[in-house]
Amino acid sequence: MEYAISILPQKERQVKETRSIPFGQQPTEHMFIAEYYDGQWHNSRIVPFADLTMSPFALCLHYGQTVFEGMKAFQMQNGKINIFRPEKHYNRFMKSLARMCMPEVPKGLFIEALHQLVQLDAAWLPKEADGSLYLRPFMIASEERLGVKVADKYIFMIVCTPAYQYYAKPLKVKVETDHVRAADGGTGFAKCGGNYGGSFYPTQLAREAGYDQVIWTDSKTNEYIEESGTMNVMFAIDGTIVTPPLSGTILDGVTRDSLLTLAKDNNIPVDVRRIKWKEIEDALIAGKRVEAFGVGTAAVVAPIETIGINGNHYPCYLGDDAIMNKLQNALYSIRRGIGPDKHNWNYIL
Repeated sequence: MEYAISILPQKERQVKETRSIPFGQQPTEHMFIAEYYDGQWHNSRIVPFADLTMSPFALCLHYGQTVFEGMKAFQMQNGKINIFRPEKHYNRFMKSLARMCMPEVPKGLFIEALHQLVQLDAAWLPKEADGSLYLRPFMIASEERLGVKVADKYIFMIVCTPAYQYYAKPLKVKVETDHVRAADGGTGFAKCGGNYGGSFYPTQLAREAGYDQVIWTDSKTNEYIEESGTMNVMFAIDGTIVTPPLSGTILDGVTRDSLLTLAKDNNIPVDVRRIKWKEIEDALIAGKRVEAFGVGTAAVVAPIETIGINGNHYPCYLGDDAIMNKLQNALYSIRRGIGPDKHNWNYIL
């Protein structure tokens, strides 16, 4: 083993019935933790899940040096466990850390920590078809001082929680043209805490108006669609998938990349380009078959049933033969080991 990870006294397994527990509220028994100081990582270990103790002066509490990833492990048809695309998640984590002036985690340590933790808490992995084990690697600045600076000390951790279908029903969303999620040159492509905190207020306003989420638009013109809530967004217009290209304001979603690859594998036309909300509205008014769906690790595919644009509401296609269903089923087949993994996405324990 290239990276030695200590497994401290294990906690007795107390697996609960988790389906009725809302997402993200039930941790597994253990967590991974390591500390960074003097220019390197120290004391890599898996310990019983517990609260953290830190100084009120910890820099993460004041200046926003917090970055995370979201990924999943799955029960395969043959009984083995698969962590889906850990290298792709690792690469994105490194890009986020670099943008926030935070230290790299060696790839070997990242992968080995995931492997050991998932293997130790495998009993928490749901066996149901819609179940998975959600994995949350994250890093925070832990240096104890007030003053705006890049921290010299950090904590890297991984925690886990059982996960099921994220959204219980199709979503009602509105195109947001007053507030923006990210601006050119900013941190929109990074999974840092501030991106999410900054999105809460416009999302809250949308929910008060009867929507589930918003569709974000660009910061310069508010004409071009970027993301949907905390997810990438895709449309299928008369059989062609249309989605915005990656940019400094759009997250490089692993689910997005996987579904676009599977679309090409299945000869589904894909058009990655900037798209105006007016084009979507015109297609809906013209009676074209328009699917709209968010894509992300937690939700996988989140169908959108209604899009609100300037007070008008337009229904989207949700039939069983929808392209989004075909893509989701293809992804499910790979993750569960039912179909071939020709892109070598599965990391099998």
